Amino acid sequence: MTTSRIEIWPAYAQAVAVSDDTLTVDLADGRSISAPLAWYPRLSQGSAAERANWRLIGRGEGVHWPDLDEDISVDNLLTGKRSGESDRSFKQWMASRESAT
Repeated sequence: MTTSRIEIWPAYAQAVAVSDDTLTVDLADGRSISAPLAWYPRLSQGSAAERANWRLIGRGEGVHWPDLDEDISVDNLLTGKRSGESDRSFKQWMASRESAT
């Protein structure tokens, strides 16, 4: 019996767009991944300016939003993994944002 070797190529982000309800990440290989913004509460609560302020991390293995302290990996997007932040952590983050204004 023969088996075929499956080659897996890493996916790297090259561009990001965040609308009112969707996160879209364009990959270097030509694909685009979209996920509901509701999966990522910090992005969902962020302003348009905060959402627009992102940078690639790990040569494009993920995306970081410094104003929102949010990181999302391309692998998690590809596998449909939502934010793993606990309700308690999110509530603390929201409280810290409210006290800063």
